[in-house]
Amino acid sequence: MKRFTICIIGGGSRYTADMLAMLTNHKEEFPLKKVVLYDNEEMRQEKVGKYAEILFKEYYPEIEEIVYTTNSDEAFIDIDFALMQIRAGRLKMREQDEKISLKYGCVGQETCGAGGFAYGMRSVPAIIEIVKQIRKYSPNAWILNYSNPAAIVAEATKRVFPNDHKLINICDMPIAIMDMYADALNKNRKDLEPRYFGLNHFGWFTNILDKKTGEDLLPLLREKFLNPTDHKDEQHFDASWQVTFNFMSQIINDYPEYLPNTYLQYYLYPDKMVKKSNPNYTRANEVMDGSEKKIYQMLDEVISIGKIKGTKYEISSANGVHACYIVELATALAYNKNDIFLIITKNNGTISNLDSNMMIEVPCRVGANGIEALSIGEIPTFYKGLLENQYAYEKLTVDAVLNGSYQSALQALVLNRTVINTNIAKQLLNELIEANKEYWPTLK
Repeated sequence: MKRFTICIIGGGSRYTADMLAMLTNHKEEFPLKKVVLYDNEEMRQEKVGKYAEILFKEYYPEIEEIVYTTNSDEAFIDIDFALMQIRAGRLKMREQDEKISLKYGCVGQETCGAGGFAYGMRSVPAIIEIVKQIRKYSPNAWILNYSNPAAIVAEATKRVFPNDHKLINICDMPIAIMDMYADALNKNRKDLEPRYFGLNHFGWFTNILDKKTGEDLLPLLREKFLNPTDHKDEQHFDASWQVTFNFMSQIINDYPEYLPNTYLQYYLYPDKMVKKSNPNYTRANEVMDGSEKKIYQMLDEVISIGKIKGTKYEISSANGVHACYIVELATALAYNKNDIFLIITKNNGTISNLDSNMMIEVPCRVGANGIEALSIGEIPTFYKGLLENQYAYEKLTVDAVLNGSYQSALQALVLNRTVINTNIAKQLLNELIEANKEYWPTLK
């Protein structure tokens, strides 16, 4: 069995340690020869790199080489897979995105609304440059990109690299939702097969099929979400589930046909989401003060003691939830497994009453030759209208960043369902431009 060379781009990320654990747990299915970690921030990269050396020495001695570097000329040579998870501007800029949006009474969220717009304007130039560098040194590598905001990034890479069929844009949110559904059904996620249509962070599940029986379990899930109190004694129903069930209940009561992606709450009930937000302490603050700090403290402790085995940081099968989807996808590509994943891809008639050039998120069969979307057919008018409006926003955002167009940026924000008001959009845009001077192209 071939052993692969992979490069994790954004190797200093708080997610990387979990990804390394996931790769270790899957070494039989996806064996590695060399692991390269690449980041543009040396201190964070060095911490994760030293952790990786300890991890692989104890758990994965079959890996012949581990490299961590800030030099792209070194990182991208002769790799088989590039796993890209960058965050342009890091969490400090996410904080600005969220707080500036909330200042004007708009949704302050990482990938939705004005925050997602600002993030996309930062991400696109960085990702385009990285893809060019990868192709310089590894023209045949699979590039699996799950940097956010994935929908905007996918639209941009489609335009800049139209013939690169080994560049795949994905998101791990569908796997998180499927895990939630599996828990609600007391099943394993891998026993379920979704049918879904939409854009990234903007879509609906139409069927949840039991692979063994072929039964559609969506009606049962709908009933659980519509009647959460009937299931309060079930094992999976804890405090966090109460919030999720209540939210899903509201959307499904209003729109009972399908099960929604959880991000639709920001677009369908923006006023409610703004009221729930703290403009002085956003989700970015929670992450910086919580999981990010905890991860880097863990790295420091492991490096200090020089081992993982026999400590509270031992890895287990529970590690690697964030990385699970991308490792499973890489395995399907490497070994022609023809498994089904939800992937962002060009429509090409998959949804017959949408623009064929649209970047949609749908179930795709994945094998050694890449991805093949499963046909959806026509979708109802309500969903078609929402998707076309959202995609127009995404297209205009990419126009703005690739062409340096202020007018396109303004039009994008006005089209976004979380903004709409032109006067607010102008104020928002001007303040976001000032905050992002280091990252955005000049808008004229």
